Amino acid sequence: MIDSLGPKIEDRSSKIHVSVDHLTHEYPARHALFGAPSAPTRAVNDVSFAIARGETLALVGESGCGKTTTGRAILRLIEPSSGGVTFDGIDVLGLAREPLRKLRRRMQVVFQDPNTSLDPRMRVGLTVREGIEAHEIAEGAAADARVARALEEVGLRASDAAKLPHEFSGGQRQRIAIARALAVEPEFVVLDEAVSALDVTVQAQVLALLMQLQRDRGLTYLFIAHNLAVVERIATRVAVMYLGRIVEIADAAKLYASPQHGYTKALLSAVPVPDPRVRKKRLTWDGT
Repeated sequence: MIDSLGPKIEDRSSKIHVSVDHLTHEYPARHALFGAPSAPTRAVNDVSFAIARGETLALVGESGCGKTTTGRAILRLIEPSSGGVTFDGIDVLGLAREPLRKLRRRMQVVFQDPNTSLDPRMRVGLTVREGIEAHEIAEGAAADARVARALEEVGLRASDAAKLPHEFSGGQRQRIAIARALAVEPEFVVLDEAVSALDVTVQAQVLALLMQLQRDRGLTYLFIAHNLAVVERIATRVAVMYLGRIVEIADAAKLYASPQHGYTKALLSAVPVPDPRVRKKRLTWDGT
């Protein structure tokens, strides 16, 4: 049975790690040079869900549906217009600047494109070390050791710390971004289209890495994506987003086997089949 998430979150008992309740974010109206200003854009509209400790909730939908805005609002990289976010019992939106800075060690993000998220002039070791020092976790030789361990954990060499980002492939650069996030030992990671810029083979490798890191560290993931074929491999549950709202949420196996919402059915029908002999019927969604 599909868990319908409208105004309330589902009850997942004491295992809840992250809870999002009626989250809304509006971008302000734009004032044109001539004519009336446009109306505010409600990118996230009354979104509620919960993520259990150690699970992966995939947030999927087409570009512009509000997925990334939701992830950034949860982390307070942008300030939501209204609603609530609770992390391990802590009211995230009610925190002042210094308590929020301390909490961010436990909540990290990996962005879509490492070409823009990594400073091209900063050596990899300094990139990974930056968070370690900012959160006063270690310094000197102890910080160097943490950097080396983080790089090796994501499949790179400790000696790679001396290199610049342009000396790596796209997949390796994303591994550096993952190492940077994990170097501060977070519990919850928002993966914002973290594999969508990679080719299929590298995607599989990075997904395998993320799942191994989750098993080793007990991490909780919010995995934001538009590719349902990728999501099927990593997700515990899937939340489908359309025009700023969650229209369906269910265990991954149930959603793929028996989608209930018309938009979910249309998304699944668009997933390519790796067999040229198979003709798949493409469904459309008219928004009703």
